[in-house]
Amino acid sequence: MQEYLRIGLILRPHGVHGAVKLQPLTTDNRRFLKLKEAYIEHNGGYTPVEAMDISVQPDAVFLRLSFCDSREQAEALRGQYLCVDRAHAAKLPAGRYFVADLIGCAVEDSNGKPLGKLTDVLETGANDVYVIEGEKTLLIPALKKLLQEVDVQNGRIVLNAEVLEEVGLFED
Repeated sequence: MQEYLRIGLILRPHGVHGAVKLQPLTTDNRRFLKLKEAYIEHNGGYTPVEAMDISVQPDAVFLRLSFCDSREQAEALRGQYLCVDRAHAAKLPAGRYFVADLIGCAVEDSNGKPLGKLTDVLETGANDVYVIEGEKTLLIPALKKLLQEVDVQNGRIVLNAEVLEEVGLFED
């Protein structure tokens, strides 16, 4: 499991004093209001920063970062990710998982048949859709009745074979 989790993508500078506009990568933007410590992901490394002057909108977050005092410094951050470490990540209820932890999990059905690896999670509004790459691409809704076992610690997901026949969509 990854030590750092992406919580937002820096879109552009906001104003002239180093603030940035962030596209949130979380389901609840209000989480940003409590954000103090964060990390900028850059070239595979993580630079610690302090988040300040946070403003939350329905589709964006505006904030200033401790080292960023000018529009030019903010512009240099465009396209980079703002992350948190696991210790400061939101606590998820049972049965909920970070997308970063699901990506790469080996997927099989309850009969032991390997189906491939989970490569993407599509957020559709009603249910997330898991993309599983194997011999064929498989799209499945993230339904409790389908997900028989999710073990992100060991990178393994088991799908109920009977339910899979009803709801799974294989790409031709």
